[in-house]
Amino acid sequence: MSALLHTLLTLCLTFTQGGCTYSGNHWGEWSDSQLQPTIQKLMKGYNRYLRPNFNEGPVEIGMSLDIASIDAISEINMDYTATIFLRQRWRDSRLVFPGNESVSVDGRLVSLLWIPDTFIPDSKRSFLHDVTVENRLIRIFSNGTVLYALRITATIACNMDLTKYPMDRQVCTLQLESWGYNLQDVVFYWTRGNDSVKGLDILRLAQYSVESYYTSVSEAVYETGQYPKLVLHFALRRNVLFFILETYVPSILLVVLSWVSFWISQSSVPARTCIGVTTVLTMTTLMMGARTSLPNANCFIKAIDVYLGICFTFIFGALVEYACAHFYTMQNQTIEELHRELLRDFNESNGNGSIPIVRSTQPKHTLQMSSTAEEPLEQAADCDTRNHAGAREKLSDQGCGLSSVRSASRRAAAAFTVENPHNIDRHSRTAFPMAFVCVNILYWLYYLFL
Repeated sequence: MSALLHTLLTLCLTFTQGGCTYSGNHWGEWSDSQLQPTIQKLMKGYNRYLRPNFNEGPVEIGMSLDIASIDAISEINMDYTATIFLRQRWRDSRLVFPGNESVSVDGRLVSLLWIPDTFIPDSKRSFLHDVTVENRLIRIFSNGTVLYALRITATIACNMDLTKYPMDRQVCTLQLESWGYNLQDVVFYWTRGNDSVKGLDILRLAQYSVESYYTSVSEAVYETGQYPKLVLHFALRRNVLFFILETYVPSILLVVLSWVSFWISQSSVPARTCIGVTTVLTMTTLMMGARTSLPNANCFIKAIDVYLGICFTFIFGALVEYACAHFYTMQNQTIEELHRELLRDFNESNGNGSIPIVRSTQPKHTLQMSSTAEEPLEQAADCDTRNHAGAREKLSDQGCGLSSVRSASRRAAAAFTVENPHNIDRHSRTAFPMAFVCVNILYWLYYLFL
């Protein structure tokens, strides 16, 4: 048995040597070991501390991105967290080898090669994924082109304008710059323009939808020089349906609930007071809950704050309406009681031979009684005689002036007196809904179309 295995092994070695000889004759001077270069041969004489084309011009580095996910967008911190696949391509003439194929090497050998010092300037936190190994890819092509790809997650700042929140549209950016190499050393470019960015079209977010995106090439100017810079701009439109169901609809229902008190009798003080106070407190709680997911200290007067303020004003106005209606109702009852009391005194005075005169200073309400029927005529005649008497002229002027002041005060009081307090509720049933509808039309036209 051992002799048979020895014979088969000898035949295999002989066949393999013959195959190598044929291969060498077919490819000319290149041997089989040269057609499959090893890292040791590529790294022979390679200096990873010097960039390619040293003293010959800048290195052109092409960039492309795959947006795997946008995990969170925070209005409080004004940033977003994204997981991206970053791919960089450049040509290093020191890594040229014969053939038309590429060589993929272990990502842990990245320390043996020169790589660009690309960074994200607006990043707050970032890390490279390392499960199960560091997510790096290095692929070397036969013409010396190097593909370097990695998967990173970064929290990137995004300046937001929350004036129209939640009908807002935010434009965020993802910037890529070179840390140490300026424009004389490296040049960045997008490999396929706007098509260099993938994944945004199919991205699904909780509160946003990607409206549009585009790429641009610019320069970053610092004190130390000018550096290459690539920028990805993408616009996010907030989905307002969630806020309509969560905030706007409950606010509208609370306003409508406050109008129910207009159909309740004014004598039902506990019922109307309970509805008014309950709606005010509920609206206050709703306003506080709407601000929990937003920055507490900022200079923005947001659209949702304006709407909640409008709803709170209408609800509070309904409560004030009942207070006014109840006040005028009680005032009207007091005047009617006084009127009845004066009529009773008038009937009682008829038996004594004196006829009191009841003069109304307000229509059907405020009354004034004099002692006898001749007293007004006597006072008028008195005033005429006093005008001709020198000693009583001063007293006459004071008496007439006091009478004019009293009549003016009574006319002013009559202007603030409601003849029928029930008309307040009757008019409020129409005025409040019409005003609320008009304000809503103006609000939605402004924040949606302007």
